[in-house]
Amino acid sequence: MPLNRRRFLKKSAVTGAGVAMASAVAAPAARAAEAKKGHRPAKRYSFTVMGTTDLHGNIFNWDYFKDAEFSDAKGNARGLARVSTLVDEVRREKGRRNTMLIDAGDTIQGTPLTYYYAKVDPITAPGGPVHPMAAAMNAIGYDAVALGNHEFNYGIETLRKFEDQCDFPLLGANALDAKTLRPAFPPYFMKTFHVKGAPPVRVAVLGLTNPGIAIWDKAYVQGKLTFPGLEEQAAKWVPRLRSMGADVVVVSAHSGSSGTSSYGDQLPYVENSSALVAQQVPGIDAILVGHAHTEIAELLVTNEKTGKTVVLSEPLAYAQRLSLFDFELVFAKGRWSVESVKATVRDSKTVADDPKITKLLKDDHDIVVAYVNQVVGTATEKLTTVEARYKDAPIIDLITKVQEDVVRAALAGTEYASLPVIAQASPFSRTSEIPAGEVTIRDLSSLYVYDNTLVAKVMTGAQIRAYLEYSAEYFAQTAAGAAVDVEKLTNAGGRPDYNYDYVSGLSYDIDIAQPAGSRIRNVTYEGAALDDARKFVFAVNNYRANGGGAFPHVASATEVWSESTEIRTRIAEWVTAKGVLDPKDFASVGWKLTRDGTPVF
Repeated sequence: MPLNRRRFLKKSAVTGAGVAMASAVAAPAARAAEAKKGHRPAKRYSFTVMGTTDLHGNIFNWDYFKDAEFSDAKGNARGLARVSTLVDEVRREKGRRNTMLIDAGDTIQGTPLTYYYAKVDPITAPGGPVHPMAAAMNAIGYDAVALGNHEFNYGIETLRKFEDQCDFPLLGANALDAKTLRPAFPPYFMKTFHVKGAPPVRVAVLGLTNPGIAIWDKAYVQGKLTFPGLEEQAAKWVPRLRSMGADVVVVSAHSGSSGTSSYGDQLPYVENSSALVAQQVPGIDAILVGHAHTEIAELLVTNEKTGKTVVLSEPLAYAQRLSLFDFELVFAKGRWSVESVKATVRDSKTVADDPKITKLLKDDHDIVVAYVNQVVGTATEKLTTVEARYKDAPIIDLITKVQEDVVRAALAGTEYASLPVIAQASPFSRTSEIPAGEVTIRDLSSLYVYDNTLVAKVMTGAQIRAYLEYSAEYFAQTAAGAAVDVEKLTNAGGRPDYNYDYVSGLSYDIDIAQPAGSRIRNVTYEGAALDDARKFVFAVNNYRANGGGAFPHVASATEVWSESTEIRTRIAEWVTAKGVLDPKDFASVGWKLTRDGTPVF
């Protein structure tokens, strides 16, 4: 589908869409001080920007993997139906004409609901359905949404169709056409609030997405789109927005605030750079932060060039929170200026679902519930991921076995058919379970929660050894004889579970008494010590193959095969073909944790 700027050209920056009328609101303390001095009170105006991020297809407070209401230990609630209630609450308090609603990306991927309408009953099919997320967000009344990296998971055609179904623009100032280097999506959105007895207030929203898209979804975007850094593009666009009359500039950034990256030095841009944007680029008043899935009610960052404070807020993912930026403006010397900004969050668990959203999307929801509860096989025993992050668990071996079989069949009859096939998989979930007895799509989907696809790379024994060593950094160093607390044993340095890999087909020990970088011991293949020069076909997910997690060698390794079918689908096909899910067909003990040669468990 052509990458054009039709939305950008169709919606000019001064569209005035959603023009509002409101009365000037004076800050009480300032108004009293002015009256005391005998001055006429200055014109003031208050408005609120509401923000969500990382919705990931959550419309209802429902866990499709458990076939039950979502719940966690903290009593959180999820879903746009809850957010809709919060939004209505704020609009009643502030006056709808004094508010706007934006999002910081990752909208159309993350639940079986979004998968179903991308792959099973795709919105791209002739006469296809309206995407449930478009329907919900249109009904709630979003003004603008920044692109997230997961917007690209199903390809550009699906994203463009979703864009066409939305009543609001998808923003991406740093999502450029690879050939023209012009914006492929609208860079910004401008909303005008009219104030009684004073000039209107213009609020610009600049949308920035994540440069990591170039790595994570390379198969879809390479040669079509390019993603320069957020700081660079913010420095380009913020002055333009100010020169075009923006009184307030808000950035919606699908980029965390930590200043870190998960893709090493593969790109010259920082993945989580929202705080750097605030620090380095003058003229920004507030930033809605996304991507990191953390809750930051309010973060104050001082701009190093102006000394002014920029207010950041990141609401908790999955529509669990709603951020509010409350602005106070004053009109002086012929212009509006920001007097103060305060950020807070509101909690979805404090309200009920909005019945208008429930009614609107109930049929879509019910269709997906029925889909995920289809029975595809029978398990001889219960399999669980509860201990999978520190013990070799059969349930993860199922993933690697499926990947090995798919790649081996794909390479049959090729020059690579004689090479041994090994595979990687991560313990994504700590709560996934395949019960004994009937196995459903839902059970298998909970095991593989991401929409990753499969890639085959050729790597040497030495490269695989380095890969394992890097993966083993996931464990906290624990001296021999010291007590082992499994809650503190993993996630060293903040590394998430999805960036720890099993590698099948090999046998190896991870000595956690040793420092990171010196832990892999006794690596064997088919009973013999691993030959560093031997070549293997490595079956990996596309996230890892493209450099996600910054594992060594894999991104630069020769790619010999790839496909667009999700690994989750391949698992369901494998189980359906077998009929019976029996660990003897896939389970093996390939690795274990040790300390000075003694097993930890």
